[in-house]
Amino acid sequence: MSPTVQARRAIFRALHLEGCFVLPNPWDVGSAVMLQGLGFKALATTSSGHAWSLALADGSASRAALLEHLRAIVRATDLPVNADFESGFAVDPAGVAESVRMAIDTGVAGLSIEDSTGDSAEPLYPFSLAVERVRAARAAIDSSAQAGEVLLTARSEGFIRGRPDLPETLRRLTAFAEAGADCLYAPGIRSRGEIEAVVAAVSPKPVNVLAGDSTTVAELAALGVRRISVGGSLARAAWTGFLDAAREIAERGTFTSLGRAVSGSELNAKFPG
Repeated sequence: MSPTVQARRAIFRALHLEGCFVLPNPWDVGSAVMLQGLGFKALATTSSGHAWSLALADGSASRAALLEHLRAIVRATDLPVNADFESGFAVDPAGVAESVRMAIDTGVAGLSIEDSTGDSAEPLYPFSLAVERVRAARAAIDSSAQAGEVLLTARSEGFIRGRPDLPETLRRLTAFAEAGADCLYAPGIRSRGEIEAVVAAVSPKPVNVLAGDSTTVAELAALGVRRISVGGSLARAAWTGFLDAAREIAERGTFTSLGRAVSGSELNAKFPG
């Protein structure tokens, strides 16, 4: 019997209390089921992976499309699911709160709100507005009878939006923590010093780090990181294999890349129907 939504939310919150766990990012139902089968303890959606599956650029999927995606992933797996909820599909705090209430109704165990505007000229919301948006998300969770243990992650996006300013990132994450965020996340920080600074600034609240290809779980755990995600990297890895094989066929008329593909029988065994 599948765990209830409330049970999955309690499990997800408990994962953040000690140790370090990997939160991989499926982009569709099949990848979610596969990751559950590999033994991961929780999952997180990826805005980029979901958008690419719809032939859209990252950030272009509608709120309605994302909400349906969240429902599908939650239905497909027994694991807690964290929603990459982008900027909350609103600028003003009231709009963020409305969107958060809709996300809660999908059954997710957690969700993230970021301070990115989508405007390359002004990529981050002004500090005070960014804090108010997190506070509104917190209030929406706390006022929802269905929310239960839903965990709120606040993201400061400067390091991946052309504003890699560590002091400002620390100022924002600290303020987000004070505004009610349960977990803090600055995608794009990489160095030991940056990670240690973030962990220290928001302690004892847990920190999520976006993994790069030159680090390990053990190394990040030793720095005090509680949660590790991979963003759209698994989706990009899948697209890389697809493109390599398709380009070989289109450009050279050969099929050798197909010989490296996982067998249909192995996939059928993972998806018994």
